[in-house]
Amino acid sequence: MGKFSLSFLLLFLMALALQNGTCNAVAPRKAVGIYELKKGNFSVKVTNWGAIITSVIVPDSKGNLADVVLGYDRLGPYINNSVYFGALVGRVANRIAGGRFVLNGTVHKLYRNDGNNSLHGGHRGFSRVIWTVKKIVRGEFPSITLYYRSFDGEQGFPGDLDVYVTYSISGDYQLSVSMRGKSLTEATPVNLAQHTYWNLRGHDGGSILSHRVRIFASRITPVDADLIPTGELAPVQGTPFDFLRPETVGSRIDRVPGGYDINYVVDSWEGKRWLSRVATVTAEETGRRMELWADQQGVQFYTGNFLRGVKGKGGAVYEQHAGLCLETQGFPDAVNHPKFPSQIVAAGEEYHHNMLYQFSF
Repeated sequence: MGKFSLSFLLLFLMALALQNGTCNAVAPRKAVGIYELKKGNFSVKVTNWGAIITSVIVPDSKGNLADVVLGYDRLGPYINNSVYFGALVGRVANRIAGGRFVLNGTVHKLYRNDGNNSLHGGHRGFSRVIWTVKKIVRGEFPSITLYYRSFDGEQGFPGDLDVYVTYSISGDYQLSVSMRGKSLTEATPVNLAQHTYWNLRGHDGGSILSHRVRIFASRITPVDADLIPTGELAPVQGTPFDFLRPETVGSRIDRVPGGYDINYVVDSWEGKRWLSRVATVTAEETGRRMELWADQQGVQFYTGNFLRGVKGKGGAVYEQHAGLCLETQGFPDAVNHPKFPSQIVAAGEEYHHNMLYQFSF
């Protein structure tokens, strides 16, 4: 435990020392920095602390540029990023009930950081480690590839795991995210998610309740009071969770205690492994529109319910519902629900997760 505390302190000091810099170093390296991908007036910034997206700048219908991602001005506050702004979360995103699961007859006990449950990989999940910058590609379609080796027993998970994420500008106003993991020594659950908070009015644009959302999913995985799935698949029709047609976020949120924080079952997935349309988000005030495509069976729709007076970029203060997340993923707590699609990756096998954000205005 002493080693881990010392390591975390060193990482913290390193991040503070570099918090005002933008690093253009040649890969591979492990110093903490911020890296910019840019194509015309579209830009994306990423840090290798937590593989976090710190900024996405896009124009609106009048050509005005704005950063549409909630976050911080400096790297320092990301160290204790308890709301997971922009983070790559894992080894298993979302909640695992009781912080435990059984795999091949062995009980694995995880670090509990959400009451009795494990959330987003534990207190030191992938969002709170330094990733190695493996590759930077410049030019018309810039990209950055980050790498992390998760060791056997980290936060209680079995087996060594190599994890890669590539962020790339793959076309005009297109941001692609490619996540890959390889289990090296034994079977282990893997379920990564990208936890960026979006506000298409601008990160400081106030509430997202007026955003119009469409989710291409006719079922959800209902949860109990601790936000753990019950194991059911329930239809959304006739409920406040129905976004099969575009609806404003705020139109029925008062019928959902606390706000939306639920996994949707993507209709077009059906075991496929290619990109399918997951959701669209539109801010009519700015004309900005974001379309999300992915190859996962689920997507967590979260409306920033736990944001309370968070001091963000440029002096902005983020309150409840200041941003929304659409986190494509495997089903939450799948390790404890045999009827859910498995998230177990056998030794020598690979995990793949691809996303595409298309912006228009």
